Amino acid sequence: MTRLDAILKRAIDGAVLTEDELEFMLRLEDPAACRELFAAAYLVKCREVGKGVYLRGLVETSNLCTRNCLYCGIRKGNAEVRRYELDLDEIVAGAKLAADFGYGAAVLQGGERSDARFVEFVTEAVRRIGELPNAPQLTLSFGEQTLETYRKWRTAGAVRYLLRIETSDPGLYAELHPEGTLEGRKAALFRLREAGFQVGTGVMIGLPHQSAAMLARDVEFFRTSDADMIGMGPWIPHHRTPLGIAHPGSRAEDLRRLELGLRMIAVTRLQLKDVNIAATTALQSISPADGRERGLLAGANVIMPNVGGLEHRADYTLYDGKAGMDENAEAARRKLDGSLAGIGEFVHYGVPGTPRHYLKRTGKTE
Repeated sequence: MTRLDAILKRAIDGAVLTEDELEFMLRLEDPAACRELFAAAYLVKCREVGKGVYLRGLVETSNLCTRNCLYCGIRKGNAEVRRYELDLDEIVAGAKLAADFGYGAAVLQGGERSDARFVEFVTEAVRRIGELPNAPQLTLSFGEQTLETYRKWRTAGAVRYLLRIETSDPGLYAELHPEGTLEGRKAALFRLREAGFQVGTGVMIGLPHQSAAMLARDVEFFRTSDADMIGMGPWIPHHRTPLGIAHPGSRAEDLRRLELGLRMIAVTRLQLKDVNIAATTALQSISPADGRERGLLAGANVIMPNVGGLEHRADYTLYDGKAGMDENAEAARRKLDGSLAGIGEFVHYGVPGTPRHYLKRTGKTE
């Protein structure tokens, strides 16, 4: 038995892997070995969370942001961005479309702000969406907030929150984030747990100066923080950011990050077993024909198709070459149904897809 076979057997049997074992798998490059890794992760996915995909209709509510993260296209310092903010009717309409499509869940995502007007605006949006017939379950993603704000949004009706840390390495985090600290980010994740949310986090994969050992520690952070959901994808440069200017990248590097991203999904599935893992748009952006589908076959079980209008789609460009910029919600749904059928997967329509990990740790039912 090879070392990979032994590690995969331990993972399938339910063992918690060591960081050294995680790093070993993240460094795999041989195509046959990677296929073996993906097959094992897919087996664990089907056993622990079931076959099929849960959809979350994504509404990008605003590109106004108070932070200057070095990798993000909507960073405060990017003067070329046409700033926008959807009104309540537009946000509710997006969530309603997700419900009409039978997605079962929607995501409200925007730049990071914490002013009182914004907090109340999000609260009212959540309340109004909750009043819809067949209202979708709501995930929010608006960055670090106070415990009071998280509780307000949870009381209003939101059930999930995605707060990516982007890296668990203190040095790399500080290098990428002029404002805020890694400890502050971690503290916000624990506030979300205290407020009663299903908690999601995640990282970027293939960042400059990021090692496989760092990514292995990221996976361990997911496990030790008891996360319910993981949303992560390959880093893709944006030409108007400091990181993108310093490291413009190439097609070959994009493809390398794609493969590393797929290995990261598989390793995370093998280690965390019953969490929800997203096949992100970044995978599709690098490989439009099959990026998300390969993510699903590597162990992911969630996709977040955009249900917002096209008017501001190009204004919410976090990285260059983002997929789906000119694709309306109906076209995206048809395309997704077809591509999933082609890999033997299907959509759980009308089902919110609460993470099994959350249900187990809280003793609740779907």
